[in-house]
Amino acid sequence: MRARRRFAARLRALAGDDDGSILPLILGYVLLAIAVILVCTCATDLYIAQKRLDSLADAAALAGADGFTLEAADGRVHAELTDEKVREQADAVVAAVAQEARITYAGTPDGVSARVTVSVVWHPPMLSPFVPEGVPLESTATTRTALR
Repeated sequence: MRARRRFAARLRALAGDDDGSILPLILGYVLLAIAVILVCTCATDLYIAQKRLDSLADAAALAGADGFTLEAADGRVHAELTDEKVREQADAVVAAVAQEARITYAGTPDGVSARVTVSVVWHPPMLSPFVPEGVPLESTATTRTALR
């Protein structure tokens, strides 16, 4: 009986002494929140970088489509694109807008369309052990030249 009383008294003493037991839980949640904020910030920046690259590829393809030469044959006039002219026009746009981006392909698959592929390596805006360093991004745009 005496052993039971001692055990019950000791159990009550241990149950009442929970000072500081919430601190590790709070620290764990704070670390988790910081990790989520870092990953979300990096993911947002990656999304924005891809959208900028898409816009740059669109602009370069549109400029490349302006590199046509007019040819007249059999009383008809049509616009003819060449790989060199598409590349020249696209290079001018990419050089003016983005120094870190590079053109991986610029040409015309059919003589009427200008296709430009632009690539860049994305780096996270803040140091994060959860996000890879240096993600390659690529975007391709095609524009047609039409004479009316």
